[in-house]
Amino acid sequence: MRTLRPGSWWPLAALTLLAAALRFATLDLQSFWYDEAFTPVHVLHASLGATLRAVSHTENTPPLWYALIWGWSRAWGTGEVALRSLSALAGVLTVPVAWGIGRELSSRRAAIATAALVAVNPLLVWYSQEARAYGLFVLLAALAILCFLRALAQPTPRRLAAFAAAGALALLSHYFAVFLLIPMCAWLLALAWRRRRVQAPPTAGVPAAVGAVALVGLALIPLIAAQGGHGTQWIEKWALSSRLEAIPQYYLTAYYGAALGHGIELLVALPILAGVLYGLWRVLEPREERGALIALLLSACGVLIPIALVAFGADYLAPRNLVAAMIPLTALIAVVTVANRTGRVGLALAGLIALGFLAITIDIDLSPRLQRGDWRGLAHVIASASSPSSTLAEGAPTRVITTVELGAAPLEYYLPPLHNLPRGTTVTVGEIDETGYLPLRPGAGLPPAPGFHLSQRRDIHGLILLRFVSSTPRLVYESALRSHVITQAHPEVLVSGL
Repeated sequence: MRTLRPGSWWPLAALTLLAAALRFATLDLQSFWYDEAFTPVHVLHASLGATLRAVSHTENTPPLWYALIWGWSRAWGTGEVALRSLSALAGVLTVPVAWGIGRELSSRRAAIATAALVAVNPLLVWYSQEARAYGLFVLLAALAILCFLRALAQPTPRRLAAFAAAGALALLSHYFAVFLLIPMCAWLLALAWRRRRVQAPPTAGVPAAVGAVALVGLALIPLIAAQGGHGTQWIEKWALSSRLEAIPQYYLTAYYGAALGHGIELLVALPILAGVLYGLWRVLEPREERGALIALLLSACGVLIPIALVAFGADYLAPRNLVAAMIPLTALIAVVTVANRTGRVGLALAGLIALGFLAITIDIDLSPRLQRGDWRGLAHVIASASSPSSTLAEGAPTRVITTVELGAAPLEYYLPPLHNLPRGTTVTVGEIDETGYLPLRPGAGLPPAPGFHLSQRRDIHGLILLRFVSSTPRLVYESALRSHVITQAHPEVLVSGL
């Protein structure tokens, strides 16, 4: 195992500190969106057993992150910073792992470049600030890649055991880890078979390591069956062509980066294209070529296998599920761009790539239009500007809120206690708050029930609030409220005080 010499550690330390600053300094800048809020509202319970049962019935992700966040929340609470800090920590730890990947694939130059790009990439920063499993998934997938590369160089029992452990943990963090593990396991098995043919020192530990990873995958099958793809119906409703287009968009400009336009995407992509083309033109050295091919194989399998499965009816191709495949892709870009024969030009191009990523990451922090929907801000407006006529007798509902499905969990989180109004019921209220996002459906702004009139319209960074009030409390039907949601999306009706 390579160790850093005195005086050689500072680039890694600086990049790790930069990654920490980008992730932790703005951890509470954006509000929770639906998936994040769903965890504390509906998944986390007082006991770990109840939490894991909720995972099997309401989620479509393996249990590792939920078990960790359950323990984490016992110590730090369920606030935005508390729940996101685990992902931020994972994102920071990914940087030294990325350094190791670059070093194993090629050289110290590639290690610095890989770590730098991982530290500032807007997509990787984005998921390091999300209270979901993706940050942990990226870290553990990267760790599995590093352990694979070291086992490939020297397949000792210790290194193979480390690969098996890292691969198993990656599978327990996200099902899409399997698409990265398939080529790694196949390569190790091929290596063992080759060494046996030429009567080289045996690699008996390879089948055991691969078998251990496979056993963990098989053990997850009952959970996959129980989850039944819960909550993934939206994927097939998203046109495949748009999802394919979103994959490079996400990598270049993060989740909502499409709002920047194709011009900015091209501006960020040009240094990457220039770096890769220049590195190939200067001709890679043998070790660099081998490292680039390994990174290419891993990233291609991580992206192309899920795309190919769509043709067989297994359509779970959400671009965010491919986030861990961006680690070998980043390593590939780094290895080729800063190849030894590219000299200072390659380093300059890598610097331009990093600066482009950093500029987008900072722009996201400064631009609400590039951020998650501001449900926290919307909840604050609802709570701080309630109509006096909405207050009823003690114990009765104070208001009813209609929203879209993606707004239900955030509003329940920021405005407790809120509950779904049962279908077919009625409620007596003096205020109806309709919420949603642009574009609004035709008829938005018209009273949702007789006797109510529009008293306020607010736009909170693209989230719309229409407040309707009545001089006296009135009986309204749940069905009428549900049919009047202002956005053309699945409606939810929330009521307080029940």
